Amino acid sequence: MRSGFEEFVTARGDALRRFAYLLCGDRHHGEDLVQEVLVKAYRRWSRIEADQPDRYLRTALVRSHVSWLRQMSNRERPGAVAEERPIPGDLAAEQALRDDLWTRLGLLSRTQRAVLVLRYYEDLDDKQIAEVLRCSPVTVRVHAGRGLARLRAELTAERAGPATEKKEGAPS
Repeated sequence: MRSGFEEFVTARGDALRRFAYLLCGDRHHGEDLVQEVLVKAYRRWSRIEADQPDRYLRTALVRSHVSWLRQMSNRERPGAVAEERPIPGDLAAEQALRDDLWTRLGLLSRTQRAVLVLRYYEDLDDKQIAEVLRCSPVTVRVHAGRGLARLRAELTAERAGPATEKKEGAPS
């Protein structure tokens, strides 16, 4: 029994590791997966060897990988650290945030700015905004989507800016 298993692993081990790598996308995880499956297969090798061992082991690799994914999805993961927000009641911080918002709104087109102000400040729905702007509700949604996308892009660029500057100014 032992020599048949060792011969199989010697002959097909690299192919099994490549297959596991393609499943996992990570060489080390793939090697661990192959090792786990081969340990289990060794115990039942006399029954496996009589059938189609390569097919059996590939199926076992896929099932073990899926099982690992389930186990990993149930584990606790660290979350992103929430950014510091102004303390409620801090009038200076609230005013600064309000001023920043109005500055950013000034970067949008007039229509995008109008749609966002009517939607979020006046609390109007798309149909009401369309009546005010004399356009269709679909056009309102397009302007709202583009305006929000631009605001998000500005915020993302601002957050990425200091980190990029540090990298550029860092000694090489």
